[in-house]
This record gives sequence, C-alpha cells and structure tokens, in this order.
Amino acid sequence: MELTPLKYFRAIAAAGHMTRAARSLGITQPALSAVVRKLEAEVGTELLHRTGRGVEPTDAGRVLLQHAEEAIRAAEGGVKAVRELMNLERGSIRVGGGATATTYLLPPVVSGVRKKYPGLRFFVREAGSAQVAAAVGSGELDLGIITLPVPSASADELLVTPLVMDELRLISPAGHPLRNRAGWVERTYSPGKRGTKVSKPKALPGVFSWKELAGEPFVAFEAGTAVRGIIDDAARAAGVTLNVVMELRSIESIKRMVAAGIGVGLVSRFALGEGEGLACGDRGLRRQLAIVRRRDRLPAAAISHFERALVETARGR
Repeated sequence: MELTPLKYFRAIAAAGHMTRAARSLGITQPALSAVVRKLEAEVGTELLHRTGRGVEPTDAGRVLLQHAEEAIRAAEGGVKAVRELMNLERGSIRVGGGATATTYLLPPVVSGVRKKYPGLRFFVREAGSAQVAAAVGSGELDLGIITLPVPSASADELLVTPLVMDELRLISPAGHPLRNRAGWVERTYSPGKRGTKVSKPKALPGVFSWKELAGEPFVAFEAGTAVRGIIDDAARAAGVTLNVVMELRSIESIKRMVAAGIGVGLVSRFALGEGEGLACGDRGLRRQLAIVRRRDRLPAAAISHFERALVETARGR
C-alpha cells in the first residue's frame, strides 16, 4: 500500500470534511474521493461514513488510521535518518590501522571531525596491515591504513589512496654512544623582492649505519608485521643479523623499553619530536602508508568526509 493515499486518508480524518481536506492537500475534492474509493477497494470495506457535518472513519477506517499513523511515522523517521546521515549529523565510521596510524595519525583527525560533527561515532581497531586489509575486504571495517604493498590476498578488491611517507628512526637509551649523535639544520633560501628570504630552520636527524647495530640488544616490533619485515629486510641487505631481545606491538612500549636501557629500537618518525632519532644512512628505512577501502562499495558521506580529512591532514606531516 502506498503512503500517499494513507496520508490523504489521515488528512480527511483530521478535517472531518472532504472539501476542507482536499483544500488543505491542494487537490480537488473529486480526486480525493477517488483516492478513498481506491483504498476501500483495496481493503474490501467502507472506511468513511457521512455525518450531518461531514465524514468520519468507520470502525474499519479507525483501525486503518491507527496503522497508517505508524507507517507514516516510520517512513518519515527513515527519511529524517537518511538526511541526517547525508548531512553528517549521525553515522558510524569503522577504521583500522597499525600502531603508528592508531596512536599518532588518527587521533587529531578523529578529534577534528568529531568537533565539527559530534553525532558521528568511531570504531578503531589496531592490527597489522594484512589483518586490516582483510577486515576492509570482508566489510568489517570501512577504511584501513596499511603499509604498501597491499597484501596479495586483498589486492583485487581494495581501492588504494596513498596517504603519507613514513620513516623509521633509531632510538637509544640515555648514555648510549648513539644517543647524542648530532643532526643538522636545514635552511631553505629563496629570492624575494627585498632580498633573499630564509625559511624557518628545520632540524634533521643524525644518521646511523647498520654495522653499528651488530651485536646491539634490539627491541623490535612483532615478527610478521609489515614494519618488522622492512627492518629485517634492510638489515639482511646490509649483512647484519639483529640481536632481538624483545618483541612488542606498541610503539610507546618500545620507547619505554629503550628508555629503560633494554636496547635500541626503530620507531616511526611520527612518534618522535622534530630532529629526534637517527635516520638510516646506509639505506632509507621508508614505507608508504595508504588508505584502503572496498572497490565495489560507494562510501557513505561520513566515510568520504573522514577519508578526505585524513588525506588533508597527512599533507602537513
């Protein structure tokens, strides 16, 4: 049964008069009478009877009116919910990523989006790149932040948007020979109308070589993670076998273990201050972080907005 005839029937019951109801609806009285006849034919009985002052619902009409009210309210509620969702007044975003993404990249973006659209809810899952890609592919997550390349099992079904280039830097305990190795300051010079302009100085990290880490106690990420794979491959290419004494998943835990003197470690540049940590001088320890989502699904407005906010924020990192 269509909702428009039910709305017309509700208007007749409220007005108690066919002509007044037709006028309020902006249609002719014969057209409204035709709608009533069609409704009565559909339910198989009379829905209105005439009184001295107009019309009123029959017993069957009152039963239909009760259900019509419920149906109209439900439909109007559905339309309102969709409009709220499209206007980002409500909705949910399920996003996953590794330790770097969930600890350092997502919080400022989630905070900014929530301040603008407080009705949005977030579900954040921390997991390795392979697990995040699989969860996005299965529909458990709307978006994922992973280290490229995309795992082969998920490559065909995921759309990839490059996000930001990350670099792994070496941290060491206080008193370690590598701890106070100085970096350098980079200045950019550019010609201007009133002479040469010098940009704000940028502190760059010092460097280390893989040979310096031979035999050093090493606090590492868990084996099997994308970051651990990058580190192991680079060390192997330099002919160094790392002396891994501890494996952890959390970046903050690695930093605390290094600070406690357990060993040296490699963490994301996003976990460090400007110029902090040592870059690899032999071979850059870089990785491309990217956003992935299902290729065959059109994202909801909230998800599209959040993805754009992620990309825009990453440009400044």
